[in-house]
Amino acid sequence: MVKKIEGTLDGKGLKIAIVQSRFNDLITGKLAEGALDGLIRHGVDDEDIHHIMVPGSFEVPIASKRAAASGKYDAVIAISAVIRGATSHNEYIAAEMTKGIAQAALDTGVPIVYGTITSDTLEQAVERAGGKGSNRGYTAAETAIEIANVIRQVG
Repeated sequence: MVKKIEGTLDGKGLKIAIVQSRFNDLITGKLAEGALDGLIRHGVDDEDIHHIMVPGSFEVPIASKRAAASGKYDAVIAISAVIRGATSHNEYIAAEMTKGIAQAALDTGVPIVYGTITSDTLEQAVERAGGKGSNRGYTAAETAIEIANVIRQVG
C-alpha cells in the first residue's frame, strides 16, 4: 500500500519566522499583516512567531538563512516587494533575492517560503497585497504551515 504524505493547515506547535523587508513598506507591511493573520488563523501561537525586519529585499536571503539555520523555526516566510522602476535595477535585485532564498532553504533544510511580490507597477503590488484579491502574505503563511507539516512527517 502506498503511503501518502501530505501537509495540513494545522499550525499548532509550529514556530515560524517572518523576515520582512522595510523597503516598500506600504506593500511589505500589508504582506506581513496577511502572513500574521494566516498563521494565527491556522493555529500558530503568536508567541511562536518572530517578526524580523531587514532594510531591503537584498538582505532578506541572509536573514532568512540565519533564522532557518538557528534551529528555532519550522519554516521562514520571506517577505519583500520589488517594483519595476525607470531602470533594470529591480531585475537584478529580484533575481539575486530569489536565488538566495532558494539556496538558503536548500542549505539549511528548513522551508523558506517566497512571500515576495515582483511587479511592474505599484498598483499591481497593491492588488497582490490584498487590495482587490488575495494577500500574498496570507497564502505564504498557508504554504509555510503546509510544508512544515510535510517536512515533519518526512523527517
